Formats: sequence, structure tokens, C-alpha cells
Amino acid sequence: MARAIGIGNQDFERIRKEGYFYIDKTGFIQEWWDTGDSVTLITRPRRFGKTLNMNMVEKFFSLDYADRGDLFQGLAIWENEKYRGLQGTFPVLFLSFADIKETTFEGARKKICKIIQLAYNKFDFLLKSDVLNENEKKDFQQISSDMENYMASLSLKILSDYLCRYYGKKVIILLDEYDTPMQEAYVNGYWKELVEFTRSLFNSTFKTNPCLERAIMTGITRVSKESIFSDLNNLRVVTATSERYEECFGFTEKEVFAALEEYGLSDQKQQVKDWYDGFTFGNRADIYNPWSIINYLDERRVGVYWANSSSNSLVGTLIREGSPEIKMTMEGLLRGETFSATFDEQIVFNELDQDDEAVWSLLLASGYLRAVHYEFNIARRKAEYILKLTNMEVRVMFEHMIENWFGRCRRVSNAFLQALMEGDVKAMNTYMNKVALQTFSYFDTGKSPSEEEPERFYHGFVLGMLVELADRYVVTSNRESGFGRYDVMLEPRAVSDVQGNGISLDDDAVRDAIIIEFKVQDEEEKELSDTVQEALRQIEKKDYRANLVARGFSEEHIRRYGFAFCGKRVLIGGGKWKALESGREMGDNEERKLNT
Repeated sequence: MARAIGIGNQDFERIRKEGYFYIDKTGFIQEWWDTGDSVTLITRPRRFGKTLNMNMVEKFFSLDYADRGDLFQGLAIWENEKYRGLQGTFPVLFLSFADIKETTFEGARKKICKIIQLAYNKFDFLLKSDVLNENEKKDFQQISSDMENYMASLSLKILSDYLCRYYGKKVIILLDEYDTPMQEAYVNGYWKELVEFTRSLFNSTFKTNPCLERAIMTGITRVSKESIFSDLNNLRVVTATSERYEECFGFTEKEVFAALEEYGLSDQKQQVKDWYDGFTFGNRADIYNPWSIINYLDERRVGVYWANSSSNSLVGTLIREGSPEIKMTMEGLLRGETFSATFDEQIVFNELDQDDEAVWSLLLASGYLRAVHYEFNIARRKAEYILKLTNMEVRVMFEHMIENWFGRCRRVSNAFLQALMEGDVKAMNTYMNKVALQTFSYFDTGKSPSEEEPERFYHGFVLGMLVELADRYVVTSNRESGFGRYDVMLEPRAVSDVQGNGISLDDDAVRDAIIIEFKVQDEEEKELSDTVQEALRQIEKKDYRANLVARGFSEEHIRRYGFAFCGKRVLIGGGKWKALESGREMGDNEERKLNT
């Protein structure tokens, strides 16, 4: 009989006592202990079993569980006699920063101090012992959410000392989700203050603490050493590309398929693989997210479980407000393409809005991207990656995210896309200008579109709209054709690819290929109509149709459009390639109509 599934249960003791579905990860205990590392930082995406593993480590080593070897009987760690002897033999401090999501520095500082106070409360029996002198007892009672910074920075080091003297053994410290406050500090604008506070706390706790046996920190990201780890030279960092603990977080394909068999879902292996496979840790490329698999076993149908399990606001903001290059790269990723990038896995949060490499590093650490290939470039002193979207679940999440961005003007943007497919230039202008008025400031995030290379901003914006056409067109951008690189090309998919999807197969809508060039009005162009004509001349001069002609498209089925921009004003001109070639270019009167 299949085991019951406890969704969201992160208590190792309860899972074992109640017999809930569990995949044995106790091998992590031995692998970690055998390394001898003093302080270990392990980064994994959210919902990958970090908290459950930390809870498991606490239950294994803590003196509070000295008589609870039954929790580990039948698991891998209990087969080793040496480790049976280690169970329940150390004082353990277990803290979690997962709930520190405050909007101000003072709020975050107080919450960290409160978490430390709660840790002290567990050991208040020390106040009645002979281990502490009167001054130390006074210090103990000063620990509160309002304690001064100097006391907060020393608090865990002091508690380690008290416990070490009481038990006669050094302390194991476990800190889960250490970087959650860091992400909130970046989003809410108190990064610098929190970094200074955290650096001091971590230095005294993990470096200058003579009563520390060993420590583990977990999180999603590896915050840059210059930020909070500058004083920690005893830190072992294990990221997604590290070979250590490859199988300890997440489920391997073998484990997933065994679970499917247990629940009578063996015939769904390929579907589960298509949707949820793709995470790579070290050399293991067959890792699945536990949250998605557990929910699939419970619901017995595919869905966007992991990607929607918490807020994606930071990721969404970085892409929506990011550079045009980020938007264009995302467009390729949504088509299943890969791209290469060079960056350091350390996250410099205060550079996320300035450096594309920092954004890709965050997306890799967060699990939205996976490394198809990785190697360290010694000359550049940076890692080189070939990246792609992790799996179908992540792709669907991003598609929904982009759709929601245009939700405020969905009816109008859909009308624009319909006009584009039908070749109705007048309607294209009407609807595109409505979309621009409603959404340009939302995407531009207060930066002027007249900055250097402003076409890139509009390029990225329009690409976001064109994602809606992916079921009937292959949408590409910035590719070589003829004697240059076109901005956007829409090549109709084969009729066989779109039939049966409720898509009309009208000749004009399906069979015409479309080339789009973006231009921002410059000082020499008095009217936007001049800018439109310059865009159309560039398409012709550089023969962007060359690739389409080579693939068999006749001029009757190639359309070209120039998109001219000035702030939030847009003018579109163009049409059938052959019609334009025959002299029916947009006349002055028509230009003036479109401009109004």
C-alpha cells in the first residue's frame, strides 16, 4: 500500500513516526561529516528539501534526541556502526531566517534578534546552573529583540560558550535560509545596513567562535564574499555546479520512477520527465524538484507546482525591468534555445539592476535556468556556462508571467496582434498606440527611452507581445539575413503544426512571413513618417528577406513593417513586399493620417 503524502511537512520526526512518503537522504549526514569542513554553505533552489535535511541533521546529532535512534532505523545512516555512535551526542543550535521578510532594516534586525532570543529560551535552564556566573546570567537576560548591535553580533558565540561549558562538548550550529533577509533587503532598499549587521554576526558566530564544532548554512544564493563573508576564510561553499552532495537535495530519476511505481503511475514516467526533469547539480543531470513530484503524486496530474509555490516577484521584476538583451535572451529561451554566459556564481545583489551577468547568476541559483555545459575559464577567472530553461514547468511559469504583464491591456494587445496578422496597418497603429500609452512606463521603470540604443527598449517590449503568436509563428530576433541583422522576423509554422489547435488557416494570416525593423526618431527626421521610411529602406537595403527567399517564400508572401517611436508615440508603416516594391510606398497623405 502506498504511503500517505504529507504536503509541506518539514519535520523529520513527524514524517518518520507517521510513515509519510519519504526518500532516504540520510547519506548526507555521513558525506558531510566525513569532509571535516568547519563551516559549510550549501545553495539549492527553494523547495529542494533544505529545511527537511537540516531538521534531519538536528535530530541526528542533538543531545535532545539522544534516545531517538528509532527515527533512523532502516535508513542508510543506521547501517554504519560509527554513525550510530554519533547519534544524539552534540549540543545543536538550529535557527531559520526563512520568515525574515520585513520591509525595513529595523524590522529585519528586530526579527533576527527575536529568533536569537527564542534560541536562548530553549536553554534557559542554564540560568539555574552553576556554569554561569552572575554577570553572565545578566548578559543572558539582556538577549531580546531590542538588544544593541554589539550584543546581537556576539549572542550566538556567547550561547555556544555557555553550552560548551555545560555539556563539555562543542556546538553544532545550523542556519537555514540564511539569505532570505538579503533578498528582502535588496528589494526594499536597506541592503547596506543589513550587510553590515549580518557580517558582524556571521564573523563572531562562524569564524572567531572557539566553541563551534561545525556549522551548516543553507540558502538559495551564494551572496558575494565581499558582502557578508569577507571575514570567513573557513567557509566551504557548495553551489549547484559543485560535485559535493549531488544527490542529497532533490530526487534522482531512479527515485522518482520508483515513487511512480509505488503509487501506480508507472505509465506516466515520460510525462513526468518532460515536465519536471532538468535540474543539474554537479555531474548529476537527472535531478527533479521534490515539491513538484510530491504534488504530482498527490494530484495525479501535471501542473505548475514548484514554480508557483512562492512569490516570483524578484525574478519577474529583473526580467521586466532588465535590459533589452535580457528580454531578447528570454525570448530565445522560451523557444527552447540555449545561450552562453560568463559570470561568477556569487550574487552581488546591489548589482542586479546594472549587470546582466548578475541576473543570469541569480536565475541559475534559483533553479529557473540549468547549466547544459559548465567550465571555468582560468584566463578570465570566471565560469562559462551554456544555459537553458530548466524544464517545461519553468517555461510555462514564464509564459504565464509574460501574459500577466500584458493583462492590463490584453484586449488591446490581442487586437494589435490580430491586425498585424491581417496586415491592417491602420488598425495596427490604433491599437499599438493604446498599448504604448498603457504599458510603456510600466516596462521602462522610469528610465527615458531616449537613452543610448533606445530601439532596444522597444524591441524588447514588442517581443513580449509577440510571445502570444508562438503557436503559429516561429519568432526570431537579431539574426543575420542578407547583409545585416533584422530586428524581428515572424516565419509562419507549417500548416500541419497548427492544425487542430483551433487556429484559423486563412492564407493571409498563416502563410505570410513578416519582417519588423524598429527605429527611434532622431534629430534629422522631422516627422515620425520619415523614421518609418528609414526603417523600411534599411529592410530593403540590407535584404533581410534573403533567408525567407532561400526557404521558398515568394515576395507575395513577405511583409515588412517599420516601427517608429518617439517616447510613447508609435507610427507603423509598410505592407506586402511586392506591393511596396511596385511603387505603392506610403504617400505623404497616408503618413499624416497615421501620425494623427
